[in-house]
This record gives sequence, structure tokens and C-alpha cells, in this order.
Amino acid sequence: MFFSIILVYLLIKFHFHYLPESIGIVFLGAIIGALFQVLNYFDLADFKEEEMMSPTIFFLIMLPPIIFESGYSLHKGNFFANFGSIFTYAVLGTMVSALTIGSGLFVLGMADVVYPFTLKESLSFGALISAVDPVATLAIFQSIDVHPTLYMLVFGESVLNDAVSIVMCDSVINFDDSTSTAWAITLGVGSFFVKFTVSSLVGVMFALALAIILKYVHLNKVPSLEFCTVGLFAYGPYFLAEGLNYSGIMAILSSGIVMSHYAHFNLSPVTQITVQQTFRTFAFLAESMVFAYLGMAIFSFSHSFKPAFVIWTLILCLVGRAINIFPISVIVNKFREHQIDFKKQFVMWFSGLRGAIAFSLALHLPFPNEKRRVIVSTTLVIVLFSILFFGGSTMPLMKLLQNIDSDDKVPTKHKKLPQSDEESEDEEDSEADEEFALSKTMEMGRSMEASQIPGETEEVWHGTKGFTVLDNKYFIPFFRKKFTRQEIQD
Repeated sequence: MFFSIILVYLLIKFHFHYLPESIGIVFLGAIIGALFQVLNYFDLADFKEEEMMSPTIFFLIMLPPIIFESGYSLHKGNFFANFGSIFTYAVLGTMVSALTIGSGLFVLGMADVVYPFTLKESLSFGALISAVDPVATLAIFQSIDVHPTLYMLVFGESVLNDAVSIVMCDSVINFDDSTSTAWAITLGVGSFFVKFTVSSLVGVMFALALAIILKYVHLNKVPSLEFCTVGLFAYGPYFLAEGLNYSGIMAILSSGIVMSHYAHFNLSPVTQITVQQTFRTFAFLAESMVFAYLGMAIFSFSHSFKPAFVIWTLILCLVGRAINIFPISVIVNKFREHQIDFKKQFVMWFSGLRGAIAFSLALHLPFPNEKRRVIVSTTLVIVLFSILFFGGSTMPLMKLLQNIDSDDKVPTKHKKLPQSDEESEDEEDSEADEEFALSKTMEMGRSMEASQIPGETEEVWHGTKGFTVLDNKYFIPFFRKKFTRQEIQD
């Protein structure tokens, strides 16, 4: 991890434009994995136990911070304004993609074109490989200020998609093999929606309860207690949902989204920054360990590559992603005031990179050893290909599309006008530093300033409708605390 931190620091310091930190950490992990193999070969050391990742460590320690921070860091205004589209892509689209990949591989296996899997195994693999992780793409989006709607559609879908894939994969694994195929699929779909709904409600209730507590109990006077309370309520829904045999991942994701929308604004300014930086740090460490482990797996694992299976999986991933994005875009556009044009749809399709979540789920599938090795090896190839090819070519693609239609670009960063020549020079330096900020590690936490007191300078939402209107009129006044100017300054 120390080398990963140094690597990310060097990428930021020297503005290495075309190498997002995730790709760099994968390369670093590959080097370490190769070194371990050399040491093992010459009997100079034995790292076989260290190379294995325990499912308990992954699902209880590493995965929750990644999922929670992704929900907590969402820009809620754009997220809720596009929630219907994001939800449709993430839930319906992911199901379509998983069914396309899983059923396609099952049929090809029956035809002896690829390595054969049962329907249950094929659908499980289809669910896990449908988990997208466009971290490299999103970093590039931030650096070149793409249209905020496009950014939120890709980011919001990826956040929900991870949780949906995990819940879907778990539901398929728990299929009852003794029932008929049609009935098993029906039960699986029903189980998925029950888990999705109940788990989400658990997370939402924890977040709203925290907002009420912080609003009426003045913990902001003691920041350490305030921070501990947030930490307990952040992890609480995960353990409760898991204990009830529902999805802790879905619970902690919904908790993070709602908590940052309501409870975050009831925290003292110092705790707001502390919470943001702490969650971001834990998420960075967990995600870096998974990417490093992915790189180590290239040399450390005993692989079973089936070329036909890998090629057809890649083809079906692209086809499944296309069926996810393009037909569903036609549907959601019928209910949108601002249409998702073909260019945005193409970028969304192109941004469907596979990443850490898919690989980690593949490691812990309860399948026979040989089949699990085939799935892990195939997932590894798909993940590496997607982050290297699609992630590496995103910047040239975006520049090409922006040259074709430069008028479509809408700035996402709203900077104040400089008041003097000195400030102007400072801003130019700042803009130069941020031109290619391919890492969210650089972002600083933000706190409420005295000029942003609710009730005095509330944001006005023009032309909004649906949940946003209800939220601003009823929910925000009920769940958020109104700080006085003196409280914020203190």
C-alpha cells in the first residue's frame, strides 16, 4: 500500500495525463506478484497465504467503504434530477445485460462452442461481470468538464449498478436447483426485488434517523462524539441488513446517498470535512488493495484460460452493454425534458468498464475449483482489457467528440470572477493544476461556509418537478438543521 500511495502521489505531482491511478496500481500489483513468484520459485520466501484474500475481509472490511463513499460523494442535485433514468439503467439495464451474457454463454456452452456451465453458473457469471467500474473514465470526465448530465448518468449508474450486480449475483447463487428453470428464474427475480427494496429501506431509515438525531441533539459541540455517531450509523445498516439475510451493500449505499443529502448538513463544519476525508481515505485504501490484488493475480494465481470463452464473454459484454444503453435510452427519453442524445449514449456504452467489484465477486463464487478458475481467469482478462483499452482511449475519444460538437460542453466547475490581477494569476495556476486531475484523491472535503446558511441563501431550483420539488419544500426543512451565522463561524 505504501508503494501505491507513492505512485498516486507521483501521478498527481507530475500530471501524468493518460494514466489514471487505478491502472497504475494494477501495474504495481503485477510487478509485486511477479516478484513473489520469483521468490517462491527459488524458495527464498513463501507468500502463498499472503496472496489469498479472505471472503470475510473483502465483504466486511474492503467492500463497504467503497460502496458507502461512492454514495456519499454523489452530487445529489444532479442525481435526484436524473434519478429515474439512472435507476432504469442501473436496475433494468443491468438485469438485461446479465441475462444477455449469462444466457448467451449457456447456449454457447450447450453447443460446445465455449467451456460449458450450467444455467445457474452462467447467470451468476453474467450478473457479476455486469458490474461496471468506470473510475478511469469518470476521472477524465472531471478533468475536461463534460456535460454534467452525462457525468451524473455514468457515475450514478455505476454506483447503483455495483450494488445491483452484487444483489443479483447473490440471488442467482441461491437458486433452488430442484425447481424448474422458469420457476427458479421467477423466484430469483422476486427475491432480487425484495432484497433490493427492503435493504434500501433499511439504509434510508438509518440515514434519516441520524439526520433527526444530529438536528435536535447538539453533538456539534463535541466533534469527536459527532464523528463517532456518524461512523456507527454509516456501518449500522450493513450489519443489520446482513443479519436479516438481506443485502448489506444495498443498505449501506442507500444510507450513504441519503445521509450525505440530509445528515451531512447537520454536522459542524470541522466534522463535515473530517467525515468526507475519512470515508474517502478508507475507500481509497480498500479500492487500491483490490486493484493491487488484481494485478498480483496475473502472476500469482493458477489460471485456466479458455480462449473461446474469453472472446465470447467479451463480445457478449459489449452486446449486453449496448442492449442496456441504446434501447433503454429510447424509453427514458420519452419521460425526459432534456433528451439523452446519441453521442451521450455512445459515451455511456463506451464507459462500461469492468473493474474491482466484478473481479472480487469472481474470486468468491461457490463453484467447483476448475469452473471457478475459468471464471476468475476470464474476469481478469475482461477487467484488464476494459480498463487498459477503454479506459486508456477515453481521453482521445472525448476530445474527438468535443471537437465534433464543441457547443455541447457545459462547464461543471463554477469559478468566481477574479477580483485582481494577483487573484487572476492564482486562478490560472489553479486551472493549470486541475486541467488533468485524474484522481478524486486530490479532492478536498467541503464544509458549510457562513455565506451558505440555509434559509438565507438557499439554492433555487428553477423548472424542477417531481421528487426535487417535494424535497426542497418538505424534506429538507424537516431533516436539515438551520445553523446561525455565529454557530458556523464558531
